[in-house]
Amino acid sequence: MGENLAGLVARRRDALGDVLLALAVLAFAVPAILTGRSFSLMPVPEAVRLAVTSAAAAAVLTRRRTPWPLVTGTSACALFAGQLVPLTLAAYALTAGRRGRHRLGAVAALAGVYVVVDRVNPYSAHAPLLAVVSAAALVCLPALVGHWVSRYRAMIRELRESARAGEEQAAALERRRIAWELHDTVTHAVTVMVLNAGLIQDADDPGEIRKLAGNIEDKGVRALTELRELLTALRSSDLPPSAESVEGIPRLVEEGRATGLRVALHYEVPEEALSRQAGHTCYRVVQEGLNNVRKHAPGADVQVVCEARGDTLKVSVVNSGGAVDGGEDRAAPVRVPAHEGSGYGLTGLSERVALQGGRLTYGPTAEGGFALDASIPYRPPERPAH
Repeated sequence: MGENLAGLVARRRDALGDVLLALAVLAFAVPAILTGRSFSLMPVPEAVRLAVTSAAAAAVLTRRRTPWPLVTGTSACALFAGQLVPLTLAAYALTAGRRGRHRLGAVAALAGVYVVVDRVNPYSAHAPLLAVVSAAALVCLPALVGHWVSRYRAMIRELRESARAGEEQAAALERRRIAWELHDTVTHAVTVMVLNAGLIQDADDPGEIRKLAGNIEDKGVRALTELRELLTALRSSDLPPSAESVEGIPRLVEEGRATGLRVALHYEVPEEALSRQAGHTCYRVVQEGLNNVRKHAPGADVQVVCEARGDTLKVSVVNSGGAVDGGEDRAAPVRVPAHEGSGYGLTGLSERVALQGGRLTYGPTAEGGFALDASIPYRPPERPAH
């Protein structure tokens, strides 16, 4: 019972507050009218004074939607019933809602009503300066408080909207980060496994078949391990423990050669100067480039470059325009599965490189091939002082 009552009060707090203020207006004005201690700028019956006071109290209930009925009602209550305190509530309600020049003019009008009524009040000292000071204290000051409350509420709304936008942006970034890792892990593993399975169908040597089957098993186990560690690390911004770095690039090249690609590697990277994130990004660039060659240009020659130039790490995967004839040591042609391309690989890779402060470019070459280039900032190793 107590919890239900507390919940009702919390939900209806504003409405209950307005009801209490309306009752306060009635409690302040009605006894004065009934005991003859009220006055008016013009002679009106007691019933009219009570009606005007009731209308002012009822206008309190509408002040959150629009303050103008309260301004009109309290002004009438002051002029025809001599009650000045409701003007204080009207001045606050006028500026606590919204800002505007016309509202400042209305506050000045309320202050003028206060001074006029106070001057004819038979129970006041009739001092002009005192009337002005009272109007400033009981009308202008509440209006200033209302203005401050309005600014404070606007600031709170902006902070909440900013926090909500930040949370949505962080959630979107996390979803993209998960998508990058899943795409790179699954796509690479499945592509290599499919290509090895295609080679098995063309192989006659039992030893070669066992080797290719072992490659499929090894790649499948590694992909499952990466996926489990990725799922474990989803709540953290850290990379999974098994996340590959630049030292895994030569192995990617060897895997490409084993599946029929002709890949040349130029590798010159100071691994100790790279962060885990930067090294992992370099690895993903080469992985995505080789995967795209497998899918779209399996007969092309490929040049992989990973080298440091100043404070920038250059990573590129460039393939020629097509197959090159005459190679005796070339692996057997590989059947590549049909693939329409989702476009998520290069898009996610661009975002991944951008997070490292780098830049990714890709597109056709003049020779009819395709180039994937990334520039990633890093901290060069310090040279020992002589």
